[in-house]
Amino acid sequence: MTGSRTGDYRILQEAALRDYLAGLPDIKKLLGGEPAVWSITEVGDGNLNLVFIVKGASGGIAVKQALPYVRLVGESWPLPLSRAHYEYLALSRQARLAPGLVPALLHHNETLALTVMELLEPHIIMRKGLIAGTRYPRFVDDITTFMARTLFFTSDLALIAAEKKEAIASFAGNHALCKITEDLIFTDPYRIAEQNRWTAPYLDGLAASLREDMELHVAISRLKLKFMSSPEALLHGDLHTGSIMVTASETRVIDPEFAFFGPMGFDVGAVLANLLMAYFASAGHERAAGERREFETWLLETVEQVWSEFARRFLDLWRSEASGDAYPVSLFAGEKGAMRLEAERQAYMQRLFIDTVGFAAAKTIRRIFGLAHNIDFELIEDPRKRAISEARAIRLARGMMVEAAAFRTIADVTGAARKLREWQPELSG
Repeated sequence: MTGSRTGDYRILQEAALRDYLAGLPDIKKLLGGEPAVWSITEVGDGNLNLVFIVKGASGGIAVKQALPYVRLVGESWPLPLSRAHYEYLALSRQARLAPGLVPALLHHNETLALTVMELLEPHIIMRKGLIAGTRYPRFVDDITTFMARTLFFTSDLALIAAEKKEAIASFAGNHALCKITEDLIFTDPYRIAEQNRWTAPYLDGLAASLREDMELHVAISRLKLKFMSSPEALLHGDLHTGSIMVTASETRVIDPEFAFFGPMGFDVGAVLANLLMAYFASAGHERAAGERREFETWLLETVEQVWSEFARRFLDLWRSEASGDAYPVSLFAGEKGAMRLEAERQAYMQRLFIDTVGFAAAKTIRRIFGLAHNIDFELIEDPRKRAISEARAIRLARGMMVEAAAFRTIADVTGAARKLREWQPELSG
């Protein structure tokens, strides 16, 4: 599966990619037909990489190649190619822990920072489906299975200490991608930064208030510290609805190039944040008042179910699969020990919930005032309507971060979101 490390890196455009793939016997057989007639289409719409769909007479593949810079910005922002290696490592481990929930790996060349994967069809990016008002009945089961298994089985609850430390070390070199997160999520939205942007002029005042809000600055700094210093489990690192491909019956998680060992709540919070942003953006996509209310109800129900089902699955794994060095069974013998350990499990999940709420808030704020925005909001054509939707999301996010004690359950989060659905913010301009 892994290709040669020899040779120099080069960006593979269509002709070079065709020649490269033709030299891989298994890939050539999978595609079928003559290489000269394979269709190759570059479809990458993300911030960092080239992504190609290649189709032949017998089948298709997806090819992803890392660029030596941030694609969204250009060569002025260099980025190490090693991120493709960490993505490959993460996908390999995720495939073992959550089979069927990530794309199958077909080939990897570390020198070219290139990975060949199964072509996901007729899957679409989940974010695009949510903008269209589509519901996904398998999503809760699939995403909570993915998160519970990948997080639990890479944590100290499942791994002995030496295994965990070796696993942390194997991803420690992905610090350049971590630095992007540390800056773009936890720092830049709260200060003047060249690459920040927002829906101006309507959110000018709100942007200024974030830069002056010391309570918010303390809260985001605490979250940043936890992100940098708590290697609880192997994270996907960028688990938003743009990194999830879906059909009505299947879910696949893609693009874990930000993978590293960090706090579990970061991944769970990212999923919840993107569902909540889809909820607040929904009004801006209405063609007639109220036409998306049933869809919005489903979104908030999904937020609740994602947390509750994740927590249930994670706890079930802890009760049945715990073989790590944390909470050794020998310390909790007998009925009294079992009762005390179960109480501690519940307390652990409550701490994880608090982390999740905070990280969800951080992910929301960065998508409205930072560099890379969500098309949930961006595709709302009327900038005033967009700003109203974004201001509602920001009001919830600030509360979740600064007034964390008010959010003891996931129903507290969805209840607050529901109340803000009709709130009319005062806009600048």
